[in-house]
Formats: sequence, structure tokens, C-alpha cells
Amino acid sequence: MFDTRDLGRRPGALQRLSRTVEAPRDLGNEVIGVPEGAPVELDFRLESVMDGVLVTGTGRASVQGECVRCLEPLERELTADFQEMFSYPDADARTRTAEPGDDAEEEEDTLLLEDDLFDLEPVLRDAVVLALPMQPVCQDDCPGLCSQCGERLADDPDHHHDAVDIRWAALQGLATDQDGEKDNMGGAEAGVDEKQEK
Repeated sequence: MFDTRDLGRRPGALQRLSRTVEAPRDLGNEVIGVPEGAPVELDFRLESVMDGVLVTGTGRASVQGECVRCLEPLERELTADFQEMFSYPDADARTRTAEPGDDAEEEEDTLLLEDDLFDLEPVLRDAVVLALPMQPVCQDDCPGLCSQCGERLADDPDHHHDAVDIRWAALQGLATDQDGEKDNMGGAEAGVDEKQEK
């Protein structure tokens, strides 16, 4: 929560702030995110406008997760930009004209100042989640894991398995036996032909 009383309500008034806050729980997605309690550096500007306070800034934090290809842990720095308007509670009544087509959704999306305070957490959460990679990788050319044995391919670039088509695996032994029989039969037929020639 941040206080806007020092800013005042005069349109055009500016205030710059820098704060380090602790990351809230679940700041991220299933694969990568900011650990709970980790420091988040905030640099932002408060600007007084006619209907409220415009907050523009940047959040920086270290995110942790795992590579989606090889499942190795990874850590990197994340920068998330945000901008949000926090309206004065009485601004809505002053500036609003009664229109039959007003949307209830617009009212829900409007963030209000409460006792000149605003809560930056939902804004920061949206900005961080949107800035996170959907499929983080430890390196751009990560080869991932072997699909047969699960070994990490980056550790052994020459790793491979002899490809055996399981559809024909049961017939391999049979094919060898038949070849042997064919050879014997071929010899017998040749003998018969020789006898006939004599």
C-alpha cells in the first residue's frame, strides 16, 4: 500500500518513489516465478490527474524456475513495466454522465484510491506474470532430455540409442530363420535340377 497524500490533488503534480518490497505469494506461474519474500525493487512515478493518480513504473526481481526442456533449475533477472490509473472515489460521480449503455465491467476494472492509499500488488502481479516467459529454457539451444532414457542431452551430445522399430522387432528373429531355410531349400532345388539335367 502506498500513500498519495504528499502528492496532493493538483493536476500535474509529480512524485517519484523507489522502494524495495517483499514478493507476495504465487507471483508467477507453474513453471517460473518470484519466490515468496524475495526482494522486488520498484521505481515508479505518481502523477496527479483530474480524476485520480496515474502510477507508472518498473519492477525488478530475480525469478526462479526450471527449464521446460531439460528440467534443470534456472534463475534470471526480470523487469516488468506497469502503468495504472487509480481513481478518486468521488471522481466517478463528478465526471460520469448517466448513460443507459454503461458497462458493469468498466466499473469492476476501475481501481480506486481508498483514504488516499492505493494497493500496487494486483498491478505488479499482472505486470510480472505477463513479462514471464511462458516456456523458460536454460539456454536457447537446450536439446532437452532423451525421450527413451531421460538423460540430459546437453551433458552428452553424442548420446543416442539404436533405433528399433517395435512393430518389426518380433519378426526379426523369424526373418533370420526363414533366410536359413530358404538357403537350404535353394540348395535342394539346385540338386534336383542337376539330377534332371543328367
